[in-house]
Amino acid sequence: MEQEELIQSVNIELALELPGRLSLSELKEQLTQYINHLINTDFEKLIFYLYRIDVHEAKMKQLLQAHEGENAAALIAQLII
Repeated sequence: MEQEELIQSVNIELALELPGRLSLSELKEQLTQYINHLINTDFEKLIFYLYRIDVHEAKMKQLLQAHEGENAAALIAQLII
């Protein structure tokens, strides 16, 4: 998937309005910030989005456990990407 298509897909699935031309690191940073926001303000919405884009709960739990103490939002953003 091309990067612009990826950004467009992320915008659609997560109801965001990210610019179409972001580097991969900029996309990850933007997603990390948004996921942190959802973790702190609307965790149910985050769970809904993850279910909607088919991020498997078991895979996410395994990743978070393997990287305990690291930024959970950044790890989730990487799974989404």
